[in-house]
Amino acid sequence: MKLLVTRRMTDRATQAIRDRFDVTFGDETPLGPSEAAQALADYDAIMPTLGDAFPAQAFQGQPRCRIIANFGAGHNHIDVKAAAAAGVVVTNTPDVVTDATADIALTLILMTMRRASEGERILRRGEWTGWKPTQFLGGHVTGRTLGIVGMGRIGRAVARRCHYGFGMDVVFFNRSPVTDLDFPARQIPDLNAMLEQADVAVVAVPGGAGTRHLIGAPQMAALGPQGYLVNIARGDVVDEAALIEALTSRRIAGAGLDVYEREPFVPQALLDAPNATLLPHLGTATDDVRTDMGLRALSNLVAFAEGREPGDRVA
Repeated sequence: MKLLVTRRMTDRATQAIRDRFDVTFGDETPLGPSEAAQALADYDAIMPTLGDAFPAQAFQGQPRCRIIANFGAGHNHIDVKAAAAAGVVVTNTPDVVTDATADIALTLILMTMRRASEGERILRRGEWTGWKPTQFLGGHVTGRTLGIVGMGRIGRAVARRCHYGFGMDVVFFNRSPVTDLDFPARQIPDLNAMLEQADVAVVAVPGGAGTRHLIGAPQMAALGPQGYLVNIARGDVVDEAALIEALTSRRIAGAGLDVYEREPFVPQALLDAPNATLLPHLGTATDDVRTDMGLRALSNLVAFAEGREPGDRVA
């Protein structure tokens, strides 16, 4: 089976993939729709990443490719309905990304509420003039109320850390009822009503058309001038223009972002906002996790090649 892996992988994942398949590794250039269509015509299997676009038009004709083993849990960059119609199996890598992504959420909560990013920038510019009782007064984290938007695997992991680690009360919004939590939390069926009760809201829903701009100006108004927003989901879940306006007008206290609406582009107004903590999509960026993601995608490829059902099939 001829395999295309669209990005360089960790050393351990690379060796494991080479040991099993006739593989070509791509460069760091994302695949656009035309490149994706060509890859589907040239390879039996593809391991893409979130930067590679596989829209419906990429699946027109009769693709040679029979499986797309996505490197990542989120797969909104792949039109799974079009893939299924073309007879292409799509898999992802859930579970292995959960803890690392939840850890980044905690990083962003602490950095944003405690103004750590802002303070570091001032320090590096040589503008710090010494300790003062009123310098960089941020938001207290311990004992505050956490609002989770999307109580899936990652949302639960964030909530568990915040409740047991920081004594936070947990409220959450989820599109379907959630009854099997192993920590105390209260589901609020209206998103804005939930945000009104949260001191910090963490967005952890899947990407896709159903959640695009789920968080816009009305939701940030509900969060309010003392509230903080953290996005670890997909960039376009948050209306970036509305977020910039809310930050610059202080309609919310701050935001912590690991994802952006038009990655890798980040608007200058967002870069300039002192109350924004910005990370370059570091959610799963540890060698162990990225290796595990590669090996999980590889296991789906091996299962398919051996005539078995891949364990993480999404289409």
